[in-house]
Amino acid sequence: MKSPMLPSEHHAAVQRALELGRSGDPAALPELIGMLRLPSNDVQRLGVSAIGKLAEFGADAQTAVATLAPLALSARHPQTRQYAIRALKKYGAAASAHVQDLRDLARNPTERDYVRTAAASAADAIEQAAQDAAAGVRHRCQRCGAKTTDDEVARSGQIFQRIFCDRCFDEVFLERRNFETQVEINKTIEARDGTLLQSDGERRIAEWLTAHSLAYRYDAKYRIIREFQIRPDFYLPELDVYIEYWGLDTSQYKMSMFKKQTLYQQQGKRLISVYPHDLPRLDSLLKAKLGLLGFAAGPKDTAP
Repeated sequence: MKSPMLPSEHHAAVQRALELGRSGDPAALPELIGMLRLPSNDVQRLGVSAIGKLAEFGADAQTAVATLAPLALSARHPQTRQYAIRALKKYGAAASAHVQDLRDLARNPTERDYVRTAAASAADAIEQAAQDAAAGVRHRCQRCGAKTTDDEVARSGQIFQRIFCDRCFDEVFLERRNFETQVEINKTIEARDGTLLQSDGERRIAEWLTAHSLAYRYDAKYRIIREFQIRPDFYLPELDVYIEYWGLDTSQYKMSMFKKQTLYQQQGKRLISVYPHDLPRLDSLLKAKLGLLGFAAGPKDTAP
């Protein structure tokens, strides 16, 4: 549904919601609550998401829950309801009065499946948080659900920005290390500037960027939001633009691609997607898309 706001106002509100969510400042809560009244589903969705992110920074739980609960149950857009439910979940025991409402929502056959799934998960988590609060349990492993000590919280938070018990920490660490090793092994295709890449499509993009004097970083790690780290195929620091080459066609790869694209979109990042069928027209495609983002290729520029 198209926002009734002026494009410039809509863009500014979206960017502000993203900024406040990333700020980690609990004092941003009143401004975010005010933004929820704007007539834009995008702003409302990002606003409730930002309120959820402020939970771990000490935002007033009573005020946040009172704001999120009505939207979780009856926001005008189902995706906003989903995001409000997820945000409500982060306030744990403070949202315990709404567990039954969430369970009713999860059983509602007229609701979207993803909303029902989020409601069921939130109800379970909030109920568990209330039980933990009563028993004096402060933290649980986000992978296996086991109780965690303060030392385990500090160790996992420093490396992963998530809470893991020591057993899960070691397993996740090994999984990440093995993945990193496999990625490096797969870099066997050399571009003209000496960069080792994983596919011919990536090579062609790298050589186009070099031919057009655009600096890039390949397969570097970036933490675009607090909880997640991504490895874009290419990042152009001069333009603050990400380029991804989606070169495979398997079901698992497509699921990962969708999640990554969603993450870019949610954080307001400027992403250019390139697919195998784009390679024959790579020069015109990159000139057109980068042109919209502030780069003007000269008339004598040619594709590699």
